Amino acid sequence: MEGAVVRAILQGLALRYRFVIEQLEQMSGVQVSTIHIVGGGTQNTLLNQFTADATGKTVITGPIEATATGNLITQAIAMGDIEDWQEGAEVIRASFMIEEYQPGDQAAWNEAYQIFKANVEKVTMAF
Repeated sequence: MEGAVVRAILQGLALRYRFVIEQLEQMSGVQVSTIHIVGGGTQNTLLNQFTADATGKTVITGPIEATATGNLITQAIAMGDIEDWQEGAEVIRASFMIEEYQPGDQAAWNEAYQIFKANVEKVTMAF
C-alpha cells in the first residue's frame, strides 16, 4: 500500500511538472528541451525518470549541493580563477556526478496527463 501511495505522489509531481512547463512555454514562446534538477531531488531516480517520461524531455540531474557549488563558482569567477559561467559549468560537470534521463514510452503518460489536466481545470473552476 505504501508503495502505491508513493508512486501516485511521484506520478502526480511529474504530471504537474509537465503542466507548469507547458504553461511557461506558452507564455514565453520558448520551447524547453531539457529539465535540470539540482539539490536533493537529484537522488530520487524514479521521480527523475517519471519526469522525463511525463514531459517527453531530457532530464539532467546534479549536483546535489547546488547552492554551495553555485556560490563557489561565483566566487571563483569574482576572483578571476574561472572566466565565466560557461567555464564554471564545465568545472561542475567534471567535478560532480551528472545523470541524464531520457523519456521512454509516453502513451500511458499522455493518457494520464489528459485526466490530470481535466481534474486541474475542475479544481481551478471551483475557486
